[in-house]
Amino acid sequence: MKDENTVTSQEPSGLGRRRFMNSAALAGLTLGVAACAEKKSDGTPAAAGSAPAAAGHAGGNPSHLKPGELDSYYGLWSGGHTGDVRVLGLPSGREILRIPCFNPDALVGWGITNESKKVMGTKADGSLRYTVADTHHVHASYKDGNYDGRYAWVNDKINSRIARIRLDYFVCDKITELPNVQGFHGIFPDKADPVDPKINYTTRVFCGGEFAIPLPNTGTEDSSKYRSLFSCVDAETMDVRWQVLIDGNCDLVATSYDGKLAATNQYNTEMGAKYEDMMSAERDACLFFNVARIEAAVKAGKFKTYGDSKVPVVDGTRESNKDPKTALTAYVSVPKNPHGVNASPDAKYFICAGKLSPTATVIELAKVLEYFDGKLEAPDKAIVAEVELGLGPLHTAFDGRGNAYTTLFLDSQVVKWNVDAAIKFHGGDKSAKYVVDRLDVQYQPGHLNASQSETRAADGKYLAVGCKFSKDRFLPVGPLHPENEQMIDISGDKMVLMADHPVRGEPHDFIIFKRDLVKPKQVYNLEDFPLAVKDPKASGVERNGKKVTVRLTSQAPAFSMREFKLKKGDEVTLILTNLDKVEDLTHGFAIPKYNVNFIVNPLETASVTFVADKPGVFWCYCTHFCHALHLEMRTRMIVE
Repeated sequence: MKDENTVTSQEPSGLGRRRFMNSAALAGLTLGVAACAEKKSDGTPAAAGSAPAAAGHAGGNPSHLKPGELDSYYGLWSGGHTGDVRVLGLPSGREILRIPCFNPDALVGWGITNESKKVMGTKADGSLRYTVADTHHVHASYKDGNYDGRYAWVNDKINSRIARIRLDYFVCDKITELPNVQGFHGIFPDKADPVDPKINYTTRVFCGGEFAIPLPNTGTEDSSKYRSLFSCVDAETMDVRWQVLIDGNCDLVATSYDGKLAATNQYNTEMGAKYEDMMSAERDACLFFNVARIEAAVKAGKFKTYGDSKVPVVDGTRESNKDPKTALTAYVSVPKNPHGVNASPDAKYFICAGKLSPTATVIELAKVLEYFDGKLEAPDKAIVAEVELGLGPLHTAFDGRGNAYTTLFLDSQVVKWNVDAAIKFHGGDKSAKYVVDRLDVQYQPGHLNASQSETRAADGKYLAVGCKFSKDRFLPVGPLHPENEQMIDISGDKMVLMADHPVRGEPHDFIIFKRDLVKPKQVYNLEDFPLAVKDPKASGVERNGKKVTVRLTSQAPAFSMREFKLKKGDEVTLILTNLDKVEDLTHGFAIPKYNVNFIVNPLETASVTFVADKPGVFWCYCTHFCHALHLEMRTRMIVE
């Protein structure tokens, strides 16, 4: 019987790239540049075929896939300071792609093309508004409690930005900067509408503001005037819908499956400006937001605005929300300095881990809703368990079988514990053994997640854990060490460490989902690009005074014009369309000395704008290997 994790690769329908490369190479070498069409043959060369289906792993390490096997899961990882999102195949841990979002990327021309600059945001002079970022948390859109393959979102903590990624093309298409917020950290999409049960998919993304600042932000040392905001972004328009003024700060974010509740853990309810002040209280909070009431308050005009922002801000402070029947927020106390809040796949609980307390707190969501209905005496009555796990508990994942997995930063462990047993223990049954297993990891783990963990379809197959220090796990490369992402098999009673993977710092959170939940398109739709040059005959140079438009197409192994002429001082917009329809046949375009390098995927169009301020001959060439005559694929830019 074939292991369900073994998925053999399939040759794409139509003209595959290997067949194109083999046939086009032969044609190109014998007939020259004009011969680019497919050469038909009676069969595919043996080297082009898919690897045969592998037999079951028979107790072997499932992360060691055989050549030709495809992973059964996708992983979306935050890229940290590279400002991107990494796409991994799991269980192998192989990195497949990096999706640039907030920072320039020379491989694809992100931050160079006009289209990417429009997404990233520019200053008045056309330069990028920001060129640094710090991505932390990646989450994806939902439908019926599971991922739906539409979107993913990632935050930039440094510049308070949130980016959206289209999962049909695995590209960033929108970026929004949050007003009145600094240190924007946790994000989470909603899973359903808080009022309309027919809307069972993501329409909002919630964002936590971590660093408190004056509102409006003026330069003052008086930290008593600093405040934090919790924000809601529209999933489709990416506009900021509303914000909530709160006591304390925000860290990470979680949402309920019915759409009614969002929450953020707070590690600085003291609102301290110095680290010792941030640790003075013995208990902090998990702050709940009643989404429907907040939106009703905004609709009723019960809000303020700050500075130049027009975003409505409602009052979610303790003082203004004493009556639970009208409250917009509820503050549930948890042990000091929690780091992480996660929703269990049975839709019953949020779990907050203590960080500076050895405990995890289990909060029952039905009881939180009872509090908002005035049926529960106090928000803390929603706590159904508070149990010790070990030193430095941070983040929690789930296997769909009632077990939770929490990282212990100081103990360098992952602890597996049973939520129902923890509730029984907390309720007085001291015979309840809630800790199921412990596994040493290397070293100081931070985030972790399991396959399908925060969905109703959590399957308990694999768990990944990000360790902040790798020390002796990899070859030394000087002072800067990689981090260590470790893969763990959680399908049995005992956790089994499968693999180590070095990664460039500093990634944070990630999600893991089944590969059949997304249907990536591998060739663009030419009609989606208003500037597309649809026919090589439409190529040319169009002049309007000093403004010049150059239209080009690429089709292996040639550009549609062998040369084009400009005059010194021209402001040039160059538009390039890739007319190749072959999967995986990407072309690049670079102009020496002009800081221009970008790619166009099959049937994609991209453009760049620059000033032709250097006279001479400049060989523009294809930078992405495409053909046996790739080195000959050039055009001359002649600046007179």
